[in-house]
Amino acid sequence: MDIRVSLFDDNSAIRESLGELLRYTSGIVLTSVNADATQVLKVVTVERPDVILMDIDMPGLSGIEATRQLHTSAPHVQIIMLTVFEDEERVYQALQAGAMGYLLKSTPPKELLTAIAEVHEGGAPMTPSIARKVLTQLRVSSPARAMVVPDHQLGQREQEVLQCLVDGLSYKMVADKLGISINTVRSHIKHIYEKLHVRSNTEAVAKTINERLLG
Repeated sequence: MDIRVSLFDDNSAIRESLGELLRYTSGIVLTSVNADATQVLKVVTVERPDVILMDIDMPGLSGIEATRQLHTSAPHVQIIMLTVFEDEERVYQALQAGAMGYLLKSTPPKELLTAIAEVHEGGAPMTPSIARKVLTQLRVSSPARAMVVPDHQLGQREQEVLQCLVDGLSYKMVADKLGISINTVRSHIKHIYEKLHVRSNTEAVAKTINERLLG
């Protein structure tokens, strides 16, 4: 089934280039291209996108506030922030608002398309530099303490895949590193989510670090 995607960005050049990329990509239906997010709830109601590419700095309503509104009113819609900002404050604000991905606008087209597929399947794609910032902060904010490590019955391969997620690797990079197919990676990640009782890569990584699941 095709992935329905809406784009929100106030930069006309970005709207034109990304719009063309999405419009002519097999497996994706571009439902709308928007110069601002002031009517985001109406757009989602009418266009019914599965995934939204959301800029942060837009007139009228910021992408972060739009994401917060959508997370409350349409939590089934997966939002990827697509922005030039990589400072920690905006990253954390976006993730706290409900974004499930955070990519820089310098992301190559092929990787952007892969990210759309990943977030639609329950992943949390991030530009590697952004993922490193998030993971570093998680480690800093997670106090060192003696504790009993919960046993979630993760198999050896699932632990290896989980370690790759903690290291900020994409699905493709995990597949390449472990010598398995992307479909096998997705299968392992699905089982990891079930065993850890989480719904995204970000939650899985946070739980792994906070509970020291990998030692």
